[in-house]
Amino acid sequence: MSQDVWPGRPFPLGPTWDGHGTNFSLFSEHAERVELCLYDDEDEETRIEVEQVTAHTWHCYLPGVGLGQRYGYRVHGPYAPEHGHRFNPHKLLIDPYAKAIEGPVRPERANTLPYVPDPDNPDADLEADDEDSAPAMPRCLVVDQSFHWEDDRPPNHRWSDMVIYETHVKGYTKRHPHVPEHLQGTYAGLASDEALAHLIDLGVTAVELLPIHHIVDESFLAERGLTNYWGYSSIGYLAPHALYAANGQGGEALREFKGMVKALHRAGIEVILDVVYNHTAEGNHLGPMLSFKGVDNAAYYRLVPGDLRHYMDFTGTGNSLNPVHPSVLRLIMDSLRYWVTECHVDGFRFDLASALARELYDVDRLSAFFDTIHQDPILSQVKLIAEPWDVGPGGYQVGNFPVLWSEWNGIYRDTVRDFWRGEANVAEFAARLTGSSDLYEEDGRHPFASINFITAHDGFTLRDLVSFNEKHNEANLEDNQDGTDDNRSWNCGVEGETDDPQIEALRLRQQRNFLATLLLSIGTPMLLGGDEFGRTQGGNNNAWCQDSEISWFDWDLAERNHDLTAFTRRLIRLRREHPAFRRTNFLAGRDLEGSGLPDAWWFRPDGRRMTQHDWNREDGLFVGVFLNGDELREVDDHGRPLYDDSWLMLFNASHEDVDFTLPNERFGKVWCSEIDTCRPEEEPGARRYDARDTVTVPSRSMLVLRRAG
Repeated sequence: MSQDVWPGRPFPLGPTWDGHGTNFSLFSEHAERVELCLYDDEDEETRIEVEQVTAHTWHCYLPGVGLGQRYGYRVHGPYAPEHGHRFNPHKLLIDPYAKAIEGPVRPERANTLPYVPDPDNPDADLEADDEDSAPAMPRCLVVDQSFHWEDDRPPNHRWSDMVIYETHVKGYTKRHPHVPEHLQGTYAGLASDEALAHLIDLGVTAVELLPIHHIVDESFLAERGLTNYWGYSSIGYLAPHALYAANGQGGEALREFKGMVKALHRAGIEVILDVVYNHTAEGNHLGPMLSFKGVDNAAYYRLVPGDLRHYMDFTGTGNSLNPVHPSVLRLIMDSLRYWVTECHVDGFRFDLASALARELYDVDRLSAFFDTIHQDPILSQVKLIAEPWDVGPGGYQVGNFPVLWSEWNGIYRDTVRDFWRGEANVAEFAARLTGSSDLYEEDGRHPFASINFITAHDGFTLRDLVSFNEKHNEANLEDNQDGTDDNRSWNCGVEGETDDPQIEALRLRQQRNFLATLLLSIGTPMLLGGDEFGRTQGGNNNAWCQDSEISWFDWDLAERNHDLTAFTRRLIRLRREHPAFRRTNFLAGRDLEGSGLPDAWWFRPDGRRMTQHDWNREDGLFVGVFLNGDELREVDDHGRPLYDDSWLMLFNASHEDVDFTLPNERFGKVWCSEIDTCRPEEEPGARRYDARDTVTVPSRSMLVLRRAG
């Protein structure tokens, strides 16, 4: 077909439809020619020569080309891996700025994939492959970005009020019995009343969704009959993953994603996206050519100095994106702003964020990436969460991110796991329980900078944490060699499922111990979706490739374990109603406002203050803490001082019952039971104690008391 070609504009990048035609724009600093490839309904290809270049940006305007147009790019230039260049016009490329991508790479449609001819040959990439990859590649789409948001308003919860629920768009509803079958496992499924009801009833304030940027599976997974279920294999940073759309793969995913966000907001729930800007799906020098490699390999990726054929790999996936390059940094920033402004997303969790912070090799807290976000009027106002590590040298950076950032606190996770299996130092446990001031206070951050979590998508579920000593990843087809061996778990005496009622009772109590610790710790709690009803992966601690019943939520468990869900709901409500557990200031351990009592006071089972010797005891698996509700130093949204009840929390992680003597009358004359992990169904206030009374805390349990006089 013939097509008029006008010069068009270099910005914005990507496709822009104006009602009369579409502007196309692609950045490539080192390209020599660029062809825009249009596809009709019969998949016939028409190539358009893109001749206009402005500031390394190739652009054209096509009148009459509109919504639904399918397209891709072929980029010409030197194929010289030794110089960092891998241009190959035989490979159809995904537009880095595409707003919609049809679907997956389809290897069954081509004898030769967009991969090197022989991935077992370590030098296979030195010669360009001349097979056309178009039959295997998905097409990009020109889509209408308009959407009727009605009166949508971000819930904008204060950090101190947040309870985050980490989940997967597909896995959450794939087996949900009350979600219509055609919506199960989709954006629309998560937006359904049936799916939202559980989140609303539980009381969470945000969902943190595993990656929804468009995903491409690794080739070796297809050979094993597996897929990249977690989705840490991004290729389209502005396109929602097409396979999560209920209504087809013709660009409907964007509208459906926006509808999901609107429904969650209407329910008072924020949306946080897990984003993967540290690497892409293209792998190492033997990996596929899908987009960035063919558009401008030397610009988009970090290449090894002195050996430009190979990639720096701070992520363990074969490559690392290069945010030091201005145009790559612009892509990341444009992507983030797009999800906030056009899709109303409330925040981001950055996968392997230390990799983004690297200028060259060292992790630099003042890297261009952070500077750019901090000065951005939009992104500096949303919730920013770092996974503060990567696999490179010095990559473990918990506590070292800038002031606007919160962090997944892996030290909290490890310490709390160790404590409840009887192997933690009580001083370390106390530090994590009270907001990890040693990590976040010196640089001016607050307790909510610590994203407290015990389980996450990566590792055991909570049920598996108390049921398995060893990983059981056989279904991943790697001979159980994948996944960490450092689980810090305890199976309570039997590996895996058991009919022993005593072990089952202990496992349930341990789950309640973990949940109560998490939700009553100072900081920002993150609950792994399904832990509230005992979701299990059968001991698989690395279910990244399990798009199957191993990973999908089993809602029958929610029916069977409704008591555990009710206990979790009660804890979230307790946290929401009592600011003593939601402090925005670190505890000082002394009287700050003249109340005569410290804001926190730690004591031994005999009711006396902990000494240095007590803190250092290796067998110190029990401790009590007083939290002063009159000593909050907290204000509400209107600046009015907040006050609360005062609390005693008694922890016993030992294998024996421990008798605690309550503190003397100056801390409180009368105390009422509020939460007991041994008696989960007991009503608050069912038991009353006087000062200096003896309270027996059974082995491996936790008791929370509220001051009543």
